[in-house]
Amino acid sequence: MTDVHLSVVDEDTLDTILAADVEFSGAMVFKEPMMIKGRVSGSIVTESDLHIDEHAVVEADVKARNVTVRGTLKGDISATGRVELFATCRVDGDVTAAEVTMEPGCRFNGICSMIGPADATRN
Repeated sequence: MTDVHLSVVDEDTLDTILAADVEFSGAMVFKEPMMIKGRVSGSIVTESDLHIDEHAVVEADVKARNVTVRGTLKGDISATGRVELFATCRVDGDVTAAEVTMEPGCRFNGICSMIGPADATRN
């Protein structure tokens, strides 16, 4: 069996990090890569990357290029690129992406649909 190797996020390369003490509710739209460490509810839309940190709690539908989840996400993910679910995550929702990687130990409850890159742009 092949070991799963997921990418490590260098926080120094991110323009925006929502700190652990931040709570946000509403529609979040952004263009540069972002990491969430706090609590977010509503919806998240970006043409870039979204990173959900280990202690973050997100209750939102997500549309992004690439999504990494280390924390808790309740909502659907639609990614034109890659979705990475780490061992520390819990995802309750459907995942649609061109590529999906799940680290052993992650908790995922939903339907996973893998689509080609050309199909992903139609979402």
